Amino acid sequence: MKRILFIAVLMVFFSGFAASQPIDSLNRLSGISFPAYYSKGQEQSAATIATRIKNAMSYHAELLGLQPEIILMVLDTTDWKIYSSKGAVYGMPHYQNDKKALVVAAEDNPFWKSFLPAADKLPASLREAVVATYTNKEGNLSCQAFFDLLAIHELGHAFHHQGGLTMQRSWMAELFSNILLHTYIAEKEPGLLPALTLFPKMTVSGGSKGFRYTSLKDLQENYNEIAMKYPRNYGWYQCRWHMAAAEIYDHSGKKICVSLWKVFQQQKEEISDEALSELLENSGNKVIAGMIGNWDSHTIH
Repeated sequence: MKRILFIAVLMVFFSGFAASQPIDSLNRLSGISFPAYYSKGQEQSAATIATRIKNAMSYHAELLGLQPEIILMVLDTTDWKIYSSKGAVYGMPHYQNDKKALVVAAEDNPFWKSFLPAADKLPASLREAVVATYTNKEGNLSCQAFFDLLAIHELGHAFHHQGGLTMQRSWMAELFSNILLHTYIAEKEPGLLPALTLFPKMTVSGGSKGFRYTSLKDLQENYNEIAMKYPRNYGWYQCRWHMAAAEIYDHSGKKICVSLWKVFQQQKEEISDEALSELLENSGNKVIAGMIGNWDSHTIH
């Protein structure tokens, strides 16, 4: 009787999984230690992203003492409708904690393009570098070189979820993941730093006019609404965190990853904003504490 019940439970589980995530309809990449899937015609893109994820995971596993379980899905617009989280605009990378899945877009798309003004509309201080960094092989401006790196940001979410960290705030989980991303690129693939850092500078240089939400409090209280209904507003927040991550790394180096890991692994109870700032400052993370206090003035000390 117990065996029949167990089999029935398994059948219900796997039938539900198959209905929502029929992985066998995707192609699987060979030669990668974790499951990596891609849409038809996207093998090269998937191989590039998967290799970088493999290297980043190895780097951070050694640094943090955890080897997370993950699967990677590199999707075209058709498969995105099947495998991505409900409501996620095509091009918005995300981590599905229940499936341990990093979900990223394979193709340039309107969401990415919405952040990219015409070259003659770019600030003069950024124009030459942006054109040099984000011109694709067809000779057009494309942000794909930046967005392809964001799979490492999603890997950061796999680390803190599976490591049992209490990140205290939704935005802290995002900042932490960006710190892991920036640290890996700076330490192991520094040639990609322009692709990682110029897009956030370009986006933030346009100011916050027109965005409904701009404060950390706004983000914390409306996280899901912003991510799903206002993706460009959410992207602006992410760019702020990317810029903060760069400054935090430049100040503290790779040790910041270990420091934050220990802080949020040990502090299990949720605390107030004031207590969070104090916790960060007392644990040697004064730059992040300063970022919280100076968010509205765009200053990091």
